[in-house]
Amino acid sequence: MGDSPSSASSAAPAFSEFRSHAPGHWPEVSRDDWNDPKWQLKNRISGLGALEARMTLTDEERAGVLLAGNKLAMSITPHFFNLIDVDDPACPIRRQVIPRLEEAWSAPEELSDPCGEDSHMPVPGLVHRYPDRVLFLVTDRCASYCRYCTRSRVVSGVGEQHLETQWEAAFRYLERTPQVRDVLLSGGDPLLFSDSKLERILSRLHAIPHIEFVRIGSRIPIFLPQRITPALCAMLRKYHPLFISIHSNHPKELTSEVRDALGRLADAGVPLGNQSVLLRGVNDDAETQKILVQKLLRCRARPYYLYQCDLIAGSSHLRTPVSTGVDIIEALRGHTTGYAIPQFVIDGPGGGGKIPINPDYVVKREPGRITLRNFQQEQFEYPDPTPVPASEVERLKERASEPVSQ
Repeated sequence: MGDSPSSASSAAPAFSEFRSHAPGHWPEVSRDDWNDPKWQLKNRISGLGALEARMTLTDEERAGVLLAGNKLAMSITPHFFNLIDVDDPACPIRRQVIPRLEEAWSAPEELSDPCGEDSHMPVPGLVHRYPDRVLFLVTDRCASYCRYCTRSRVVSGVGEQHLETQWEAAFRYLERTPQVRDVLLSGGDPLLFSDSKLERILSRLHAIPHIEFVRIGSRIPIFLPQRITPALCAMLRKYHPLFISIHSNHPKELTSEVRDALGRLADAGVPLGNQSVLLRGVNDDAETQKILVQKLLRCRARPYYLYQCDLIAGSSHLRTPVSTGVDIIEALRGHTTGYAIPQFVIDGPGGGGKIPINPDYVVKREPGRITLRNFQQEQFEYPDPTPVPASEVERLKERASEPVSQ
């Protein structure tokens, strides 16, 4: 139904360089205003009129925008909107943030809470699924809204369910749960908070002795790189070890502004990992993925996860077969540095956690040996270790006890 995505691979090489797209559709805006994150947030595209003033929508997109208010709000920062090819309905940036009517239909396999987070909350807003770490949902708002959002049930404030975070109850739970050593702040996007509010959260967590490090999951560096100020970076530097997981899906998103923002975080000692979602018509070919992961390394962000798109209600037009992700990983392995290869994972539907999915490099298993293949389809046998014979151990002991000649 509607537009079929064009091949991303034919255009991918054009996205290998870092470019600024400012001011784009806002030529009248001063440089100071453009670089002000508050101006960017105030001037987000969030309604049909503002969208149609800058581009011609397809019938499917127009219907999607009209229906979006019942599920997940539309909001696009000017910075990110400038990346959209307004003349190409199959533009990979466009497909990520402009609603389509397909969102209003749910496939039989789709779930409102695809990762089973609600059933793993000891207190509202805190998800404790893995033994030693928790997910702390600190906000339901983002700078822009991805149409494949895993938490579309609670994010943006327009759905039937609303995020409830009981702050003091969550902190008390963390204080009395010593097995928790790792806290991931997410939502929504924690970097939407002011520096002072974010610091209050970080300092509270930092004061809990058994919490060894904190992670922040954020797409702000991609949607709103102007937010990554020297003052923010100086504040974050005080709370190491602190990691940030960014979210970039396509190399065009890595603009010169994004590169510089990530550089400021890296210079502040913040390790950066990238989490991508595999999306049909966006990044579901090996060439686009190769340019993305190599460009990420140039930004000092290591590709971390490539997610199979969760079974989010209304996402079937964006999801790919699992085999697509396996094929992409196989096409990367051996053809780029290992630092550039993310782990392809599926979040077990309903709360199973992250399950790694890899190409099958094991050809055969036999007692005492395994037969493997490499990226060139060559086969190699790797034996189990041979125990050192007891007689050889004794012989070597005798040899070691012999006088050493001067």
